[in-house]
Amino acid sequence: MEKLLIVDDNSDIRKQLKWGMSKDYDVILASDGKEAISLFKRHKPKVITLDLGLPPDENGTDEGFRTLEAVLNQVPATKVIVITGNDARNNALRAVQLGAYDFYQKPIDIDELRVIINRAFHLLAIEAENSRLQTALEYKGGGFAGIIGHCPTMLQVFSTIRKVASSDIAVFVTGESGTGKELVARALHLMSLRKDGPFIPINCGAIPENLLESELFGSEKGAFTGAHTRVQGKAEYAHKGTLFLDEIGELPGSLQVKLLRFLQEKVLQRVGGREDIAVDARIISATNVDISKAIVEGSFREDLYYRVAVISINLPPLRERGDDIMLLANLFLKRSSEEFNKKVKGFSTVSTNLLKTYKWPGNVRELENRVQRAVIMSDSLLLEPCDLGFSEMPARQQFPLPEVVTLKDARDRVEREMIINALERQEGNIAKAAEILGVSRPTLYDLIKKYGLAKLSA
Repeated sequence: MEKLLIVDDNSDIRKQLKWGMSKDYDVILASDGKEAISLFKRHKPKVITLDLGLPPDENGTDEGFRTLEAVLNQVPATKVIVITGNDARNNALRAVQLGAYDFYQKPIDIDELRVIINRAFHLLAIEAENSRLQTALEYKGGGFAGIIGHCPTMLQVFSTIRKVASSDIAVFVTGESGTGKELVARALHLMSLRKDGPFIPINCGAIPENLLESELFGSEKGAFTGAHTRVQGKAEYAHKGTLFLDEIGELPGSLQVKLLRFLQEKVLQRVGGREDIAVDARIISATNVDISKAIVEGSFREDLYYRVAVISINLPPLRERGDDIMLLANLFLKRSSEEFNKKVKGFSTVSTNLLKTYKWPGNVRELENRVQRAVIMSDSLLLEPCDLGFSEMPARQQFPLPEVVTLKDARDRVEREMIINALERQEGNIAKAAEILGVSRPTLYDLIKKYGLAKLSA
């Protein structure tokens, strides 16, 4: 049974929470900061509820914040849920900025708090699985070369890689731009019997058509203007290894014929040459175009397709990978924080919601780019929507809110919608919008930052 540490100076609240949570968790109770830290070191609970008003500072927050920092300094991954009074919103937000997982305002509703605690343990399980997968999928004499994911579709991709990697069979990888097609190709190579040979990639869509043939097959001296020496092509360099033809759907028709001959006969001729050169290379191809449509339209040869697509692997877009989004986001955050020596600990609640619901047209590549840029530019412990570049985009259409599952989610949703409506009605005028909402301008500024609505304000 998972351990839950409850820290509160009020004995009635401690008894209430223990009664309400003991069925699901091994509940440990502490009445002050010193006792909490001692019990934390002894029992190592993964989740803590922490009242900020602890003795000897029951009416203040200094002792609560000291306890929070002591816990997170020991085990940063601990999920601390801060319990606050109704008038202590600023303290709650400060706690989250320091690394607390969430906050809950009194009076306590057992069922509502249980949902928050359950979600904290669920997130910990996801993070643990992410760590396990990262270790398991790294290449160590036969792994997955940096591919991270645990959604059912990705697990099927890993299964296919295992089955076909050791053969020389041609593999065709499809998926939107940024989904990791080259990573799959490299994983197939590293798990194959050719792993000690070269892995040679060539992007068929990035090289001008008049240069692509010589880039792929090489050229003889004098074959064309500027050809002063004999040059080996990518295919020849891939001998005894793997040739990765990225964006093969962009290959011109004339080169499709020559590639088909190479695949059938395992020989090539350099541009301007007549000698047949035997090449032993495994072929892995990839594209983000609809190959079936290209075949029907006549822009891609059907016989070539059957040569390069003996086995097909389709990579899902990031928006369809569920919890993998946050697995990858946290991985990129950790890598970037270490690389740039930044003390960024995670994402704000609003940022997490946006990461989960954004459509990710650039897929994993876009996610990595946004997180890396945010880590470099942010001076906060938690990344906000503006750090990730979301504030530059339309607020409503781009970020549908997740399904409401708690009262806190419901409150946040209503609050966000009211702020959007007020700002739109007043054309971004902060003073007028604050007057309509019945809050001060500083409070509205804080809420705009929280919900990533800066572009709606004047």
